[in-house]
Amino acid sequence: MTETDIFKALADPTRRAIFEKLASGAMNASALRQGMEISQPAMSQHLAVLRNAKLVREERDGRFVNYEVDPDGLALIAQWLAKYRSYWPQRVDALKLLLKDMDP
Repeated sequence: MTETDIFKALADPTRRAIFEKLASGAMNASALRQGMEISQPAMSQHLAVLRNAKLVREERDGRFVNYEVDPDGLALIAQWLAKYRSYWPQRVDALKLLLKDMDP
């Protein structure tokens, strides 16, 4: 799994909505479909993409499968973002200086 896999998985608005629903707590595919116009096979495909990107994990409970956000899967993105964390304050400070110099 790479950052690209995660970004591809979350690039789809439906998958982002599913991921956001799961961020509030574990639920099964039927509960996830509530309020969404999506078929069961489509939901299964979206969940498979999220699982393959390590963003979601599943746990069997009898004949039901509950899904939840996998926090370990987000670690790769956190590491990727950390590389750029120091970059933005420097750029914002440089922009502030530039704008201050432009101000008459």
